Amino acid sequence: MKRYTVKEVAKLSGVSVRTLHHYHEIGLLEPACVGENRYRYYGEDELLRLQQILFYREFGIPLMEIAALLDEPGFDTVAALRQHRSRLEREAQRHRQLIRTIDRTIDRLTGDLTMKNAELYFGFSSEKQADYEDWMVARHGGDMRERIEKSKQRLAGMSEAERRETMAELADLEADLADCLRRGVASDSEALDPLLARHHAWVASMWGRDCTPEAYAGLADLYSSHPDFRARYETIAVGFAAYLTAAMKAHAARRLAQP
Repeated sequence: MKRYTVKEVAKLSGVSVRTLHHYHEIGLLEPACVGENRYRYYGEDELLRLQQILFYREFGIPLMEIAALLDEPGFDTVAALRQHRSRLEREAQRHRQLIRTIDRTIDRLTGDLTMKNAELYFGFSSEKQADYEDWMVARHGGDMRERIEKSKQRLAGMSEAERRETMAELADLEADLADCLRRGVASDSEALDPLLARHHAWVASMWGRDCTPEAYAGLADLYSSHPDFRARYETIAVGFAAYLTAAMKAHAARRLAQP
């Protein structure tokens, strides 16, 4: 099995030799062996332990707590890595939202885009999301909380690639519907039905259950009544919030009228 000197481990990991010496001194990362030449030598197990240390340090956990975690009986490296991945994925999603917020703010300040004030704060914390969910439950009652939780579970159960594909599908649908608005297609036109049927199916897939025409029309009411939804749709196209909700209601009415 290959052994690495402290200098080689420092080069591999980006951790300084001084820090590796300190980790050894406090018992956090001991080398596999110390040679007669007094050189410290590290093997595969030590490299993996160092990776765990660096992950926990990224999360702001103190060194002594990291040592206690790693030295717990039955510590499972694979399980720990999966937990790290899940945590980092959540952070990555939040960071992507923050990047979008930065980009849209720059566009707003340079005059390239009209950005609503509510969008200045997208991505900063879960508090706004919680407030938003409470608003929907208070306003619409019924099984709204259950719908929200199912939708969140559905998203959480997707891989990153699946999430990107799902959200890209929605973005494409909204872009196509906004293009119909720009071309003057009436919101109650049957010509919109193919797009709206896909949008309706997308909503049902996110809910994880059938979306009745009545529920689809109710969702349109939700979109039109919450300022954040209206603000988001207006960034796609001027007048799109009213257009989309009217189109959804008209589509639902046509489906209800079908024998």
